[in-house]
Amino acid sequence: MAMQDELRAIEAQFTQNLLDAQNMEALEKLRVSVLGKKGSLTAIMRMMGKIPPEERPAMGRLANTVRANVDEALKQRSMELSKKAMHERMQAEAADVTMPGRRLSRGTQHLITQIREEIEDIFCGMGYIVADGPYVETTYYNFTALNAPENHPSRSAKDSFYVVDNAPEGKPPLQLGDSDVLLRTQTSGMQVHYMEENKPPIYMICPGTVFRPDTADANHLPQFTQVEGLVVDEGITFGDLKGTLDYFCREIFGKDRATRYRPHFFPFTEPSCEVDVSCGVCHGEGCRFCKNVGWLEILGCGMVDPNVFQYVGIDPEKYTGFAFGIGVERVAALRYDLPDLRMLMEGDMRFLRQF
Repeated sequence: MAMQDELRAIEAQFTQNLLDAQNMEALEKLRVSVLGKKGSLTAIMRMMGKIPPEERPAMGRLANTVRANVDEALKQRSMELSKKAMHERMQAEAADVTMPGRRLSRGTQHLITQIREEIEDIFCGMGYIVADGPYVETTYYNFTALNAPENHPSRSAKDSFYVVDNAPEGKPPLQLGDSDVLLRTQTSGMQVHYMEENKPPIYMICPGTVFRPDTADANHLPQFTQVEGLVVDEGITFGDLKGTLDYFCREIFGKDRATRYRPHFFPFTEPSCEVDVSCGVCHGEGCRFCKNVGWLEILGCGMVDPNVFQYVGIDPEKYTGFAFGIGVERVAALRYDLPDLRMLMEGDMRFLRQF
């Protein structure tokens, strides 16, 4: 009878403790204290073998009844606490559905992409086609076929990103500059590809990313966007070149910016020149952005050197042409009076949202 009284005492104590369990953690501790391996009810169940045989059936039924009552009470209390926790969470996370929602900001293209596409539109309006080429080039297309001599400074590892492969077995490791493959330093190589595959007349531009090991500063970036242009036809003169670029500058900058042409040298054009645009930051008076000269270089250009035509099988006695290269980031800086090209690459949304 002592065991019977103990079973009823365990059930009564469990019922009292059940009301005090206000969360799932407390309920789990109560379950372990009664039904766990070291629980009070488990301990009683293990003592069944010590009672007289004639009392075992009655005690067994009572023990099973108490266990069933405990299991059912735990299940009911668990459901109650779960509903309570859900209600408290809903109250804490409640949202006023009558309040106006947050308006999503509308995304736009990056300024560099906008300027690049505008340049493409200007030249497409003049009848040019847009071509594309690989980022990784050979020295033949990037230098040799563009009439750059073997000792030209742009071929050095200080001015180009070479792709260095493992040296063949038994030979010393390759050094920068020993490789024949590099990241293109200009999109001019695409002009050679295009002239190899197409016969004149040719009116094309090739926009794309180019790479040079320059230190990033207000006027230079190691990775930037360039738009190269090429015209090959009969009777093309320097006047056609100047008229084309004057029209481009008026379309992209407006009539308030002055331009000037300065003699220059490029291996693949002869004669060659650089085109400058008056500084929009200081309006030609001189500032840090224009290095106090009042002008900013916008592009290089010139008449295609006859040697370039010979590399691609075009008769230089019959055809002439001109080529030019435009820096898209520089155009953006000049158009919107940006004092530092690095502003275009920093990803500051306060700046980029203006465009």
